[in-house]
Amino acid sequence: MAAEGSIKAVLLDIGTVCSISFVRDVLFPYALNALPKFLEENWSSPDFAPYKAAFPAHAQETPAALESYVRELTEKDVKVACLKTLQGILWRAGYENGSIKAPIYPDVFPAIRIWVRERGLKVMIYSSGSVSAQKLLFRHTDIVDLENGDLTPYLTGYYDTVNAGMKQDPQSYRNIVEDTGIQPEEWLFLSDNVKEVEVAKAAGMNSMIIVRPGNEPLTLGDRAHHRVLDNGFGELVETFLG
Repeated sequence: MAAEGSIKAVLLDIGTVCSISFVRDVLFPYALNALPKFLEENWSSPDFAPYKAAFPAHAQETPAALESYVRELTEKDVKVACLKTLQGILWRAGYENGSIKAPIYPDVFPAIRIWVRERGLKVMIYSSGSVSAQKLLFRHTDIVDLENGDLTPYLTGYYDTVNAGMKQDPQSYRNIVEDTGIQPEEWLFLSDNVKEVEVAKAAGMNSMIIVRPGNEPLTLGDRAHHRVLDNGFGELVETFLG
């Protein structure tokens, strides 16, 4: 692990800042409920054409075919760009009309505020959800200490499977390093997924596991090979990036 003074950027997985159940129990159902009307109103629109074209040919045949395919992908939680982009479009209306607010863990904003305002660190996001969906989520949070719940002024970059790559591929983390010019050893990647932590380390980054409600239990081997934060970001502020 690098000395704390050498860290210049913190890369966060969305599962470390917001409950994964929010995505599964709120965002996914909202998108599926909104989809039929959206397709009815936009199927022949030139603006929707490039998004429709991103799906396989069989799903482009009719609105019903696309809806069925989207439901199948959603139920299986398949992380492909065409689905994530469409979900982001559907979620936008819900965020903007106030129907959706992202529930951020209470330890997150105090830590990010210290890292950005006091330590001068860059904080960025890496998620399988599209960059547009990430920005929507962080622009509409339930953080009462922020004007309109907007966390985006504290965030300097967003990465997804399109501009970085798949999250369990070490090359994706190298792509982020190349894009930012920040050296691998100057990064700290925080994730609730053991495999992601392993591949980030393989790419040369520092990385730790954050334990959040609903995660798969860690094995003794996981705890032996990785630093584990059982008490959220506050623990990291107190011991490493305070």
